[in-house]
Amino acid sequence: MAFDYDLFVIGGGSGGVRAARVAAGEAGAKVALAESSRYGGTCVIRGCVPKKLMVFASEYAPAIADARAYGWEIEAKGFDWPAFRGHLEAELDRLEGVYRKLLSNSGVQTFDQRARLADPHTVELADGTRKTARHILIATGGWPVKPEMQNADLAITSNEVFHLDNLPKSMLIVGGGYIACEFAGIFNGLGVEVTQYYRGAQILRGFDDEARGLVSEEMQQAGVDLHLGTNVIGMERRDGGIWIKATNGTEKVFDQVLFATGRAPNTADMGLEEAGVTLGRRGEIVVDGYSQTSVPSVYAIGDVTDRMNLTPVAIREGMAFVETVFRGNPTPVDHECVPTAIFTQPEMGTVGLSEEEARDRGPIEVYCTSFKPMQTAFAGRPDRVLMKLVVCAETRRVLGCHIVAPGAGEMIQLAGIAVKMGATKEDFDRTVAVHPTMSEEIVTMRAPVRRG
Repeated sequence: MAFDYDLFVIGGGSGGVRAARVAAGEAGAKVALAESSRYGGTCVIRGCVPKKLMVFASEYAPAIADARAYGWEIEAKGFDWPAFRGHLEAELDRLEGVYRKLLSNSGVQTFDQRARLADPHTVELADGTRKTARHILIATGGWPVKPEMQNADLAITSNEVFHLDNLPKSMLIVGGGYIACEFAGIFNGLGVEVTQYYRGAQILRGFDDEARGLVSEEMQQAGVDLHLGTNVIGMERRDGGIWIKATNGTEKVFDQVLFATGRAPNTADMGLEEAGVTLGRRGEIVVDGYSQTSVPSVYAIGDVTDRMNLTPVAIREGMAFVETVFRGNPTPVDHECVPTAIFTQPEMGTVGLSEEEARDRGPIEVYCTSFKPMQTAFAGRPDRVLMKLVVCAETRRVLGCHIVAPGAGEMIQLAGIAVKMGATKEDFDRTVAVHPTMSEEIVTMRAPVRRG
């Protein structure tokens, strides 16, 4: 059977674009891609990139205060949200243009419309056109979900948060994951009165307990009104804002409410099950170690598979897919020891196992230190940072590294190389410290603080 394309990619986010342009530009495949929204996907348009730029913007208030402590005479007149938003939108337009150019230069044909699966080798576009392909790659990502409750539509999600007309004076953020905590720090830094509700006992579930505990303490110290074990049970439009009733009995009116209560794979009305593609209980596409679905001609990568929902992981999955399908080099996806950063304030960087996960696997030693860093201590701030290594007691291999500090994301990228290579505690000890830095503590901790 003759196909229109060797590969048809549904989804123009980071993973789909990488797979498409590498398959076309380097592997010589005839490739098409369909995207119903903006090229760049969640990360570039409504996630990592604009969020990080907002983090940068929000960090200038304490930096200005610190500058005065260092002798600078600086006057801050306040934050201009419309000016920032205009600059932000221009940058996102530029980046989308880059993505489109990358596809064009690689010879990928693009369709700016929604696409769904018609059968294992056929894609149907929104205009009714059908295209056939030897292989189909689903890379449609995820989408934020709101809790099922009356008037939930009064709240926004992370999709809309970048496009607010005005900066609210008060905001309730509901959720305790990294998205909720990052936006709590952002808006608090921009001068918004931030309240955060999380139904669990501690924020950032799944991360190292000691590290997330420090993040929680520091967020509260910075001004975030965090309520743990608390959820929303009622909301109405009232008194020029949004009235909220909480499970703890609190009633309050906020200018804005942000639900950051989870994301779901983007698989609705995609024709997947009709074509024989197996979905999981959350709607995720079930794939094997090579990103292949239950239908041999259909593959899926990124958040739509709900494996490890990180942009660099989706890109790696896309590259592994091309290696496997178009270069004859079967390459399984590697999800072990993936370093990641949470851009809370303070920032957290983590790679490998948490102390709790490691303890469940065998005897460990924990090396940890928490202290006031030189830069902010001089400015009179009480901020603390954390450096932590989790070590296997038998092999001496470093199983996990956890950092809570300004620039933790930059540090964990480099520490991640050592952990991925299987470095031992003694390898860290043999490395000469870079002084004076916060990160030197990673190689100077001599005695374990506990064993387990």
